Amino acid sequence: MQFVKMHGIGNDYVYLDCVRNPPPADPAALSRAVSDRHFGIGSDGLIMVCPSERADARMRMFNADGSESEMCGNGLRCVSKFVYDKGIARKPRLAIETGRGVLTVDLELKNDKVSRVRVNMGEPILKAADIPTTLPGDPPVNAKLSLQGVRFEATCVSMGNPHAVFFVGEDFFVGKRDLVAEFGPQIENHAAFPRRVNAHFVRVHSRGEVTMRTWERGSGITLACGTGACAVGVAGVLTGRTDRKLVAHLPGGDLELHWSEADNCVYKTGPATEVFTGEWPA
Repeated sequence: MQFVKMHGIGNDYVYLDCVRNPPPADPAALSRAVSDRHFGIGSDGLIMVCPSERADARMRMFNADGSESEMCGNGLRCVSKFVYDKGIARKPRLAIETGRGVLTVDLELKNDKVSRVRVNMGEPILKAADIPTTLPGDPPVNAKLSLQGVRFEATCVSMGNPHAVFFVGEDFFVGKRDLVAEFGPQIENHAAFPRRVNAHFVRVHSRGEVTMRTWERGSGITLACGTGACAVGVAGVLTGRTDRKLVAHLPGGDLELHWSEADNCVYKTGPATEVFTGEWPA
C-alpha cells in the first residue's frame, strides 16, 4: 500500500490515494497501526483522499486511536496539496468534501507545487446542542468548569468538530508541570462534552496575536490543530479579547485567521508540506 507522509505545521498524517486505489478494509485499525511512533510510520492519524460526487475529492480522517473525526484543518490543507500535486485535480481553487460539508480552498503555488493553502472553513457553529456541549449558553462563553479544584472558563465553538477554548496565564506554557497533558484528557472526556472535545489553552499577547497549545480529541498533544485555531479566533472575538484578524502561534508554526464579517466564515491560511512517500505492507 503506497502512502504519503505530510504535515501542516507539525500536525502530521499518513495519506492514502483512494481515488486511484481501493480503500483499506479497516481504516480504523490501519490508523492505529501506522500512527504508532515506535512500531509504525508515526503520525497523528490517517487521512484517506477519496472520490466525491460533490467536489474535487473527499477527505476521511481517522485519529491515532482509530476514531473517525469530522474535520481536520491542517489535514485539509495537505489534502488540497495532495489533490493538486498528485494530479487528481490541477486547479488553483479546489472544492473538498469533508464531514462538515464541501469547503473551498485557494492554493498558493511555488515551482508548480502547493506551498500554502487558504481555506474557507465555513461559519462557526455556536449553538450549544450542535457543538455539542451541555454547558450553558448559545454559545457557552466563559462557562465555568471545575477540574481537581481548579476553575476554568470555557468558550465553546464547533468548526464541524467540537472545541473548548480556555484563555489562561503563563503557567500553562512554562514550568515543570505539563498542565496541558494534565488537564487535557479530563476536559476531552468531561461529561459536559457528549462527543468528547478538543481542548485549547490560549495566551493572548495582543488583539492580533495569541499563542496556543492543544489537547486533540483522539490524539493527545499535537503540534497544531487547524480547526482549533479557527475556534480560538472565534472565541477571542466572542470574549472581547481579540480582533477578527489574528495570527496564532502553535508549537509547529503559525496560522493566519480571519473571521469575516462579510459572510460570517472563518478563513485559515498556512503551509502544507510533504515529508516522504513509502509502502506499508498490506
